[in-house]
Amino acid sequence: MIASSKIVITCGKEIPRILSRELTDLGYKIESENKLDVTITGTFEDCLFLNMHLRTAHRVLFLISAFKAYNPDKLYKNIKAIPWEKYLHPDGYISISSYVHNEHIRDTRFANLRVKDGIADRMTSKMGRRPDSGPDRNQAVLFLHWVGDKAAIYFDTSGETIAKHNYRKMPYAAPLMESLASAIILSTKWGGEGHFINPMCGSGTLAIEAALMGLNIAPGLSRANFGFMHLKTYNAGTWKKIKLEAHKKIRNKLSGKIIATDISAKALNAATTNARVAEVEDLIQFEKADFSKTTIPEGDGIVILNPAYGERIGEAEQLIPVYSGIGDFFKNRCSGKTGYIFTGNAELGKKVGLRTRRKIPFYNAKIECRLLEYELYAGSRKEVSK
Repeated sequence: MIASSKIVITCGKEIPRILSRELTDLGYKIESENKLDVTITGTFEDCLFLNMHLRTAHRVLFLISAFKAYNPDKLYKNIKAIPWEKYLHPDGYISISSYVHNEHIRDTRFANLRVKDGIADRMTSKMGRRPDSGPDRNQAVLFLHWVGDKAAIYFDTSGETIAKHNYRKMPYAAPLMESLASAIILSTKWGGEGHFINPMCGSGTLAIEAALMGLNIAPGLSRANFGFMHLKTYNAGTWKKIKLEAHKKIRNKLSGKIIATDISAKALNAATTNARVAEVEDLIQFEKADFSKTTIPEGDGIVILNPAYGERIGEAEQLIPVYSGIGDFFKNRCSGKTGYIFTGNAELGKKVGLRTRRKIPFYNAKIECRLLEYELYAGSRKEVSK
């Protein structure tokens, strides 16, 4: 196996800056930061470590080979030249996905087919048999990036996306992706210390991610299967060591309270179920309550809400009192805390009636969003409407 190579870690839009900080905190040097990914250099073993620890990433791609390919025949020739017999099990299974922008390719499936053909012909000539292939991503996964005449083939060491942290069994009303929830929390002032208060908790993703972060529970501990496990270069002993080290870093308790509330019984049922699967149910104080009645304990912390955006016609008008009510809730009950609203509706955000300290850009799927931060001063200092 290649001793060291380019590792591309993909993520959602507006997340690379946060992912870069995660990688830096883990001891890696950033080589480039793009719109949807961050690049570092590392070993195959680094890919195992990153799949264990990264909270905001989608996939960890390990470069096998980069080459020039003007057309599908050149692609096939270069793919066939790679020593796949060193990496793939002849009786295994592979899935191939790609990003292709080449004048000779109208359908990316044809590029994927040429990759499969190159691998199959190489494996048959060297091993007498070849792995099966198909769309399932639960075994070995490869990714082709081909733009113009520049092509690169990677192992997708994650397999299934690591954006999902494997605990959300009961979604409720357009829940946040776990990786996005992590990125939101990492953009707040909350670093595991103090209270984390989440009214309008929905399916509980923000509160659950906060509990996992607060105890330093690595997201990879909840998964039993990754793409790297189906390659010849996988060493089970190395993975066992990474898991043991991750377990040793788990903290015994939180320094503050995590409180999650919702007025909907269905939402709370989903949230408690998901927290139970994540094994953090006992760390979260769930309450059935309107956001304005949420318990606010004394001491430092943040209060974070993810209200509806009003995407359908006429909905935004009905949500004006909700956003205005959040502003009143912040002023009247949350002094001394830092307040946050994650919203995909800038106009509704203005109805809060408080001056924002920061407006942090995000995307929730294709919806442009902002994380609005409010400094909720204790005492007599007056917030000024913007």
